[in-house]
Amino acid sequence: MREQIMGLITPTMAIVFLAVFVIMWWRGKMGAYVLGFAAGYLFFALGFAATHLLDTGSPYVFHVTQFFYSMSVASGAWALTKRANQPNYLGVLLTIYGFSAATLAVAVATSPDISSRLIIVNVGYGAMYLVLVMALLGAQRREAIDKLLILMHALLAAQFMIRPVLTLLVEQSIPADVYRQSIYYSVLNLSLAVISLMTAMVLVGACVYDQIKAVREQAELDGLTGLRTRRAFEQNVVEMIERAKLECVPVALVVADIDHFKAVNDVWGHQVGDMAIRQFGDVIKSTIRETDIAGRIGGEEFCILAWNCNAKAAEALAERIRSDFAQVQVVGMPDDHRLTASFGVAGRGEGEGYGRLFARTDAALYRAKEGGRNRTVRDGAGKKRAIITPINKTAGELREVGT
Repeated sequence: MREQIMGLITPTMAIVFLAVFVIMWWRGKMGAYVLGFAAGYLFFALGFAATHLLDTGSPYVFHVTQFFYSMSVASGAWALTKRANQPNYLGVLLTIYGFSAATLAVAVATSPDISSRLIIVNVGYGAMYLVLVMALLGAQRREAIDKLLILMHALLAAQFMIRPVLTLLVEQSIPADVYRQSIYYSVLNLSLAVISLMTAMVLVGACVYDQIKAVREQAELDGLTGLRTRRAFEQNVVEMIERAKLECVPVALVVADIDHFKAVNDVWGHQVGDMAIRQFGDVIKSTIRETDIAGRIGGEEFCILAWNCNAKAAEALAERIRSDFAQVQVVGMPDDHRLTASFGVAGRGEGEGYGRLFARTDAALYRAKEGGRNRTVRDGAGKKRAIITPINKTAGELREVGT
């Protein structure tokens, strides 16, 4: 009875952590990856309970527990890679599980001793964690909590590779019917309890960190467009430019301004003007990549930092935004009216900081306005005239409409 109670401590802890992650997801309105953590602990609890309660002499027990433990690792890997915006490599994990399961089947069929089974399944788990670690190492975000997650799962991979071998050096052979009385099982109980607790603490810490960061970022977003405020944008840009200098990554700046915006407010009112700003922000958000950042830096003025992007590529990005916005039907305006925008683009020069880069980009925007608006001008590349569809009245005609 005492051994049964001790053996249920670890799955009970896992159920508690399962509940914690579900509550954090539900009450905190967090991403689906938090449910992935919960699923990982659910499968972990089922796997450990199966190991502890089922007859270890049965040839099917190790297949059942391997399935649950593998699903636990896969769920956690999916959650962590989703959080880091990395490929989940579930196909690779499934392949490792399949190979390990096939090898386990051979071991079960050929020997009553479970030493080889323990090594097979644990090496499989370790290999799956190594795949996860490699995926996380490729992520762009590398804050302290991300490094801790990588370290934690690297240790998990190492212990799954090393622990069975070291334990079996002491206890060389373990018959299936005395598995729960073995030194290995005692070490397993202790190590899994400690590991599950440490891992859960790190994962909970990551969730709390993400929640705090989300609240802070929400406070830094413009209420009308959902883009960064000028202050938040400029702080982020300065940090990214410094990082670009260290990593030798090209970055470019795009500054945009809605053409004749004052006329929109004068003719149709500020509510329509606000709607135009919101819809322009939507076009920007739907066009830029996750690695880019955008902000509303003035009334109708916007700025984008394109990461790992030279001036020519940033010009193409600006052209896509310009073209898409020119087709948008702004709510509250007549069907035959469209707004346009002008863009300035510049790539960061050697040793250049945000101030100088913005000045060059803003000067390019000024040339775009001076050249007739509704166009993109790249610093150092001259003027690029855009085609304006004649059937739509543009913002330049708004004053005539209002008179």
